Amino acid sequence: MAKTRSDSTQLRARQRLGKYRIERRLAQGGFAFVYQALDTIEGVRVALKMPHQYNVTASMLDNFHREARLVAKLDHPNILPLKDASFIDGRFVITSRLGEKTLACRLRNRIAFDSALLLIEQMIDGVAYAHRNKIIHCDIKPENMILLPDGRLQLMDFGIAKVAQHTIVKTMIASGSGTVGYMAPEQAMGRPSARSDVFSIGLIAYKILTGHLPEWPFEWPPAGYATLRRKAHPDLIAVIRRALELRPSRRYRDANDLLRAFRAVKARSLKFAHRHRASSTGKNASGKTT
Repeated sequence: MAKTRSDSTQLRARQRLGKYRIERRLAQGGFAFVYQALDTIEGVRVALKMPHQYNVTASMLDNFHREARLVAKLDHPNILPLKDASFIDGRFVITSRLGEKTLACRLRNRIAFDSALLLIEQMIDGVAYAHRNKIIHCDIKPENMILLPDGRLQLMDFGIAKVAQHTIVKTMIASGSGTVGYMAPEQAMGRPSARSDVFSIGLIAYKILTGHLPEWPFEWPPAGYATLRRKAHPDLIAVIRRALELRPSRRYRDANDLLRAFRAVKARSLKFAHRHRASSTGKNASGKTT
């Protein structure tokens, strides 16, 4: 059978790569493979992202180094820092901390409303910090967020995502194909901005709260809206809807504006959800059955 273009870059379990021992492949995308590996020197498990060999060009490396220098300055509890980025045995390897699971894995199961709001706030907070430092992510999706054992959410691939997305978008435009997924429409046409990150956050927030991912052409209300109305305060719904405006000029300017709007409605959203839960179970505010 003929090999695909990326077969030569795949690694096997127990294979060594410098000081790392490969344990399993975590993900595969249009830009890179991601592996779980053991650092045999430090004795810790890490995530290794390895761009496909055909993506590792001089231009890509220049762009990555420029972005990596910017990202190295980011210091926030909801942003995953890089441990290392270097060539190992002829492969370009980007090393980061290994989380307990990705948000994509967590979304396979129901999330309580209080926990959902906490995840959404952490996601916005991390992106808002990056936006204050003039950095846009360009590939915000559940697969690019990890959950730590203490429940903290961290966004991965700042800088890396921008370089990867540039490669993927160029391919999409050239071929006229591709899946929008969590990408803002204008970003799919090669015109990303901080408002594009806001749109991606809106899509993920909607999925966290309803279990449904709005899809192109992103007409309002999307599938799952009845669930959202039942669980969420109208003011919270208004915040999500503005984040999902098709026209970038109608969205929040950046994640900082979105964070302020979200926090302004968070308390009343929690009270609304608690009242709804109490009424649906036949209990009064003190928790006693009525």
